[in-house]
Amino acid sequence: MDFTSNYVTCAGRELHYTEWGSGHAGTVIAWHGLARTGRDMDELAASLADRWRVVCPDTLGRGYSQWSPDPGNEYRLEFYARLAAELMDRLDIARAHWVGTSMGGAIGMVCAAGLFQPRLQDRIQSLVLNDNAPRLAAAAVERIRSYAGSPPAFATMAELEAFFRQVYKPYGWLSDAQWRRLTETSTRRLPDGRVTPHYDPAMVRQFIDHPHDYDLWEHYDRLRIPVLLLRGAESDLVLPDAAAEMMTRGPGALGLTQVVEVAGCGHAPALNVPAQLGLVRAFIEAAER
Repeated sequence: MDFTSNYVTCAGRELHYTEWGSGHAGTVIAWHGLARTGRDMDELAASLADRWRVVCPDTLGRGYSQWSPDPGNEYRLEFYARLAAELMDRLDIARAHWVGTSMGGAIGMVCAAGLFQPRLQDRIQSLVLNDNAPRLAAAAVERIRSYAGSPPAFATMAELEAFFRQVYKPYGWLSDAQWRRLTETSTRRLPDGRVTPHYDPAMVRQFIDHPHDYDLWEHYDRLRIPVLLLRGAESDLVLPDAAAEMMTRGPGALGLTQVVEVAGCGHAPALNVPAQLGLVRAFIEAAER
């Protein structure tokens, strides 16, 4: 299934997104993780594009989207929700299912809750949280912050791919071709010719200037939509106690939350193999019914 590469201005910032299955009425928004790009969602988008329009944005400061000129104020969930709201408006998306990996799940949660963007309330039909929860393990957050805030640079693409294979080993199984595409779609070349991950290192200001940005129980408790948590069985970010609490609060207390542990993965499942793709598709289909 082919996709298109597109640019749109939201909140005065240029965002890049890929779009799959553009002829369908129903829409899925697939949002990537903290230091990643929308191309991580290629397999998921391809698997859903026979039935849904799938929009995969690059977050501000990642991939081909503009870097923020005001990182202290704009690299935060509240501004990301504003970008998401304007993106949906500009793309004429009245309602959508949301699949988010890590940070992308947190953005979906705050959008669906409507505290930051009341106009999005009732426009998110369902929410897949790919290894994201309203409470994250502090030690894992610090681990992610430490490597994301100081991205290394390498002389060759082969060295950068080896780095990605190591740091993203918790994603689970990826084919050699998938590792190569992950590398090529998340690389920029520095003025000195070296290659480095394709994001603005200042995006980690989110953890410095807004240290409680990912404390999201207030948002989760407002949800009244189906929620699927895909927890990497070996995840150090979403611990079992947080997943269990999700089952007793907010949509969980209403019987709307499901938790599925994904074997062989930590943070976060790559959403690239039939078993994982099937879980997401079945959940969205059930949410539509």
